[in-house]
Amino acid sequence: MEGGSFTLRTGFTERQGNQYIEWRFGSSRTLLTRIKSGNITSTSNTVFKDRLQLDRQTGDLTLTNINNEHTGVYELNDDANKDLKFIVTVYAPVPVPVITRYSPQCSSSSSSSGFKSVLLCSVVNVSNVTLSWYKGNSLLSSINVSDFRISLSLPLEVEYQDINTYSCVINNPVSTQTRHLDIDQLCQTCSDCDYYWSQTAEAVIRLVVSAVVGVAAVAAVVVLVYDIRSRRAGLEWKVH
Repeated sequence: MEGGSFTLRTGFTERQGNQYIEWRFGSSRTLLTRIKSGNITSTSNTVFKDRLQLDRQTGDLTLTNINNEHTGVYELNDDANKDLKFIVTVYAPVPVPVITRYSPQCSSSSSSSGFKSVLLCSVVNVSNVTLSWYKGNSLLSSINVSDFRISLSLPLEVEYQDINTYSCVINNPVSTQTRHLDIDQLCQTCSDCDYYWSQTAEAVIRLVVSAVVGVAAVAAVVVLVYDIRSRRAGLEWKVH
């Protein structure tokens, strides 16, 4: 983990006499440190400066205060033709994920059981991680990213009155963080669904009332016209 340390071991319990040992790094085989004739020589490379500790007795190499720049291949060589390679990956500790509501989704049903909300579990500036939603101990969905430091978000649709336990988990090989979903807070955040439905119901009622009034007005006009025509017809019959 970043900020920690690791030790690469030669397998020797003790160097023999003036045994020569050297450590190199990366595809360019940059010399890190060597011990020869009892003298230790270390690299001036700023990535490794003041981080290398070579054990005189065994030749073991320890790196301290490590970060992602120390990820790579380390190679041990000695005058006994011993050739060892170590593949090291340094991981950052994962951040605590954040759960936010993306949008309420009110269904066509006016009952509260029909209200849903889409949640987002998000993390920023991460690499080599897996982000997952769990329902209890069951995995619902997950997404992972490898080398690049990016922001990740994973959606989850939850019922308004869902009583299940949900959690969002982020992990890499060295650390894990979990954020549990508080369903009570979720219910509170869906109050705008209630507002939506109250406003919609009020609008529908107004529309229905307007339609009824309109139909009544049209019916009154029809009756009035019919009455006038009937009276005119009666007068014409009397005249004849």
